Amino acid sequence: MGWFSFGSSNAPQSAKASDGGRIAPDRSSRESCYNGRDHFFACLDSNDILDAVKHDSEARKKCAKEIAEFESACSKAWVKYFKEKRVMEYNRDQTIARIQKADAEKAAEEAAGR
Repeated sequence: MGWFSFGSSNAPQSAKASDGGRIAPDRSSRESCYNGRDHFFACLDSNDILDAVKHDSEARKKCAKEIAEFESACSKAWVKYFKEKRVMEYNRDQTIARIQKADAEKAAEEAAGR
């Protein structure tokens, strides 16, 4: 296996280029992957599951059809990346919201103290 593996054990191996390397996914296969990801994440949202890595068995039980579609449309590396990115973005958004709230409270205190 090379550095950049586009194949998934669930999906057929991607075509190989004349030099033996793998051919990158085209626009339609990326779109299929993104659609599978979006359907899977919508299912996770409706079942209040944030981290599909940590809560894999629960996600697979409640979103079996969606995760199968997602994993068959995307490479293993992309599946892992999108699951981890979902948690990272949630944590980032929560941190930004806390900072904005603290800034607003500080501004209100300063305005009241004048």
